[in-house]
Amino acid sequence: MKRLFLIAGLAAAFLLLVVAASAQKASFAGTWLLDKTKSQNLSQRLMGADKVTLTVTQDDKTISIDTKVEGGQPAGGGAGGGGGMGGGGGRGAGPQGPQSFNLDGKEATSDVTFGQNSGQRTTKATLSGNNVELMTKLAFGDRVSTTTQKLSLSDGGKTLTVVTHREGGQQQAPDSTAVYAKQ
Repeated sequence: MKRLFLIAGLAAAFLLLVVAASAQKASFAGTWLLDKTKSQNLSQRLMGADKVTLTVTQDDKTISIDTKVEGGQPAGGGAGGGGGMGGGGGRGAGPQGPQSFNLDGKEATSDVTFGQNSGQRTTKATLSGNNVELMTKLAFGDRVSTTTQKLSLSDGGKTLTVVTHREGGQQQAPDSTAVYAKQ
């Protein structure tokens, strides 16, 4: 009888370890290189670039994403926010430099200034398994634009797919899918 309880106890402990291991957050951290041949509806800026590198840093509380576009011709005017992870039109009035998101699922709001315009940026990240959804909302008076980026890992963490959807802004851009390979 003691042996039966010992075996049942060990089995329960093993099951708890398996559940705890599966509940760990996926790590998107690393350096990722854009594969244009597998991507769809990318901006002219990204398609014309010699190299597009996405650098992701992540800890338990935040995820930060920085896109570096090398070579090619800079885009002229065009839709806002195109400098991001695979998105829409030209350089526009999108945020520049690294973008950070809290992984607690709560919205974070900050003041932003582009040229002489002041507004607010609201960000939110939702992490679920091998996926994270990043929302950025920019509001300048009555003008509001929202970008939602869904990041997913596949191929054992070697491939990162970013699906970008935009609403609002000056020009609508179709959803884009950017596929990156881990470096």
